[in-house]
Parts: sequence; structure tokens; C-alpha cells
Amino acid sequence: MATTQDQIPNGTNGNHQSSGSVVVNVKDSEIQQNHQLDHSNSQTDFKESSNSVLCVPFLQKMLAEVFGTYFLIFAGCGSVVVNLSNDRVVTLPGISIVWGLVVMVMVYSVGHISGAHFNPAVTIAFATVRRFPWKQVPAYIICQVLGSTLASGTLKLIFGGGKHELFCGTLPAGSDLQAVVLEFIITFYLMFVISGVATDNRAIGELAGLAVGATVLLNVLFAGPITGASMNPARTMGPAIVYGQYKSVWVYMVAPTVGAIGGAWAYNIIRFTNKPLREITRSGSFLKSVRK
Repeated sequence: MATTQDQIPNGTNGNHQSSGSVVVNVKDSEIQQNHQLDHSNSQTDFKESSNSVLCVPFLQKMLAEVFGTYFLIFAGCGSVVVNLSNDRVVTLPGISIVWGLVVMVMVYSVGHISGAHFNPAVTIAFATVRRFPWKQVPAYIICQVLGSTLASGTLKLIFGGGKHELFCGTLPAGSDLQAVVLEFIITFYLMFVISGVATDNRAIGELAGLAVGATVLLNVLFAGPITGASMNPARTMGPAIVYGQYKSVWVYMVAPTVGAIGGAWAYNIIRFTNKPLREITRSGSFLKSVRK
């Protein structure tokens, strides 16, 4: 659901920092002696460095996304199930607080490992503004959906099925159009906040988890009764797979994704306000990563 400084692709795609330095060092020292030997050595170093960077750290990132999404869905959807099975004792404010707290806790727990996305919409949005490598997007999405599905399955196992299953997924209370608009707005809002507090070096990065968690809390508090306040395709897809309930599922795939992309690009535009207008409007300027 959130992200920290790790999602900025300063080497997250594995090849650029470490392998690049190896190639430069070899060429600087040996190019005059034996160009062919140097080229061969640098290629070998490049492959070894690439493998070491891409394998173990990336597997750690994927595991972090699985565990993070699992705990996020287990706690958040668990509060929904407990509320339904116990005469609504948790209440809407209680559910909102649970969602906000679990987002905050997981951001601080694994944000430094994987970026704490837990959300395909967030992952895709960061990729569109070049703050996350496209080649890692499919793996992240698979891990997020897997974590959500496992958590939903755990909840179903704990609270049972039977004649009156307690569905912990998201369903529109009104029309699909109403749900699309609301999901777009709240996910836009969420992604705008994430971009501001977690990717801009001018912000107070230590408060990123708190700000993102508070945003989720607010969104669930007012949008929960209408759409379920998904803001996250994985949050909807996991319960849908486990319970076999796919009604209006397209709403929660499309609206949050488009909203997150819009929020990321909106912040990307105002991020440049300290530069001259000619730099802001220069062709391709919005597609470049901002590293201050």
C-alpha cells in the first residue's frame, strides 16, 4: 500500500551501480595493455555482478512483498470478518484504524527492503514515472496477489465457510459507476500522498509510514460503506479468488490503477515547481527520475 525510498530505482533493477563500476575500473586500468582481454574480463564481471544483485536481493524483495501483503490483508480483512461475525463490535472507525495501523506498521517493517508497495496499483504507478523498473513489475504483482490470497484463505479457514460465509472482499453498495469514481479519487489521493512523503527528498521521510497509514484510515472511514475502500487490486482479488465472488471485480482492477497513475503523475508535475517554466515544459522532462 505504501512505499519508501527503496522504490526509487537507484540500482533496484540490479545492473547499473555495481556492474557499471566494475566495467569502468577495468577499462581505466587495462585498456592500453589489452583491449580484448579487458573487454572479456569486464563482461564476466558484469554477469557475475548482475547475477549477485538480481538473485538474492530481488528474492528478498519478493518475499517482503508476500509477507507484507499477507499481514496487511490478514489484519485489515480480519477486522471486517470479526465485525460481521460479532454484531459489528469493531465498528467502521475500528476497521479504519486497523487498516491505517497495519499499513503504517508494515511500511516501517519492510519498506527498506522492498519499498512496501503491497499494491499492484502503486507498483504500476511508480513504474510509469520511472521510479520502479518495469521488468520487476510482474513479479511484484504476483507476490502481492499471492500474499492477499493466502491471507484470505487463512481467514476463511479460521472463521469457516458453511451456509453463511463471511465475505471479506469488496462490493459496491451503489452503482459500478459510483464505485469507479470514488475508487479513482481515493486512490489518486493515496498515491499523491505516497509520492510526496516517500519519494521526495524534501519531505520528512521518517514520517512516511504515519502519513500513508493516516491517509488509508481516512479513506476507509468515509469510502468503506460505499465501495469497501479497496484502493488496491490485490486487496480485492485475494478474497475474490478464495470465495469465488467476482461481482464488479473489474471496478477494483481499473479504478485504483488509473487513480494511482494519476496521483503519481500529478505529484511529479508539482515536484518541479522550483525550476524555471521552460524546464518544466521541456519535452520528456517528466519522464526523467528526479534525484536531488
